[in-house]
Amino acid sequence: MNRQAQSALLFLLGAALWHAGTTDLYLRYVKAGLRPLLLAAAVVLVAAAVASVGYGWRGARRGAWATSGSGSASGSGCGPEPGSASGSGSGPGPGAAAEGHGHHAPHVSWLLLLPLLALILVAPSALGSYSATRTGTALQQPLAYPALPATGPLRLSVVDYAGRAVYGKGRTLEGRRIQVTGFVAVDRSGTPYLVRMALNCCAADAQPVKIGLTGAIPPVLQPDTWLTVTGTYTHRTEKDPVNGGPIPFLRVTTAAPVPVPHDPYDESWNT
Repeated sequence: MNRQAQSALLFLLGAALWHAGTTDLYLRYVKAGLRPLLLAAAVVLVAAAVASVGYGWRGARRGAWATSGSGSASGSGCGPEPGSASGSGSGPGPGAAAEGHGHHAPHVSWLLLLPLLALILVAPSALGSYSATRTGTALQQPLAYPALPATGPLRLSVVDYAGRAVYGKGRTLEGRRIQVTGFVAVDRSGTPYLVRMALNCCAADAQPVKIGLTGAIPPVLQPDTWLTVTGTYTHRTEKDPVNGGPIPFLRVTTAAPVPVPHDPYDESWNT
């Protein structure tokens, strides 16, 4: 890989990161709060590519000036000294051979094309029911419980409902209509869950938080379908069959399918 190829690759990587950071694509990889860092990395890569091209161009110009200068000197009538290497008829020295070869990066550097192709060619879907049913719930005890509105249905995240139901003993949920949105997952025993994948940093560390569904459950539940469920709190809690973590339940009164949200991951569990 020569300098020109390196510069082009850096520029394309930076452009791909900029595209991901200025659209919703980055939400499939990292949490929303990392967007400024992603855009900054894109700017650095593009600037490095431009600087590398400029450096190579200036080096080429210096080489051209040096060549033209040596050509003028040789044309001044001063021939080579007797006995010199150039006058002996022997081939070019090792220095001349070295000048004919540019500096090349290791071939392994072409592996940098892989993340670029992944960004351009692959639009990964958010982690869903397959991961959720094979990973134990990652519910953590909240540091605090924000005040809830006194009227209307409570629109809670999966993480918020689960934390209040398990660690708050449902004290803030009793007697309230609750709305929660998540995707459907069904375990091997047939128990349906409403799930959101929670992030610490990026999709690589995403872990599920689950709510069990009981009551007026729709007769047909397709895994990975997004639902907004309206219901009421119930004291029922079971252990996750994967890691034994607590899974609270919600008594369903109505359930309606909804589109996949703008940000499919839940970032509220560590804020």
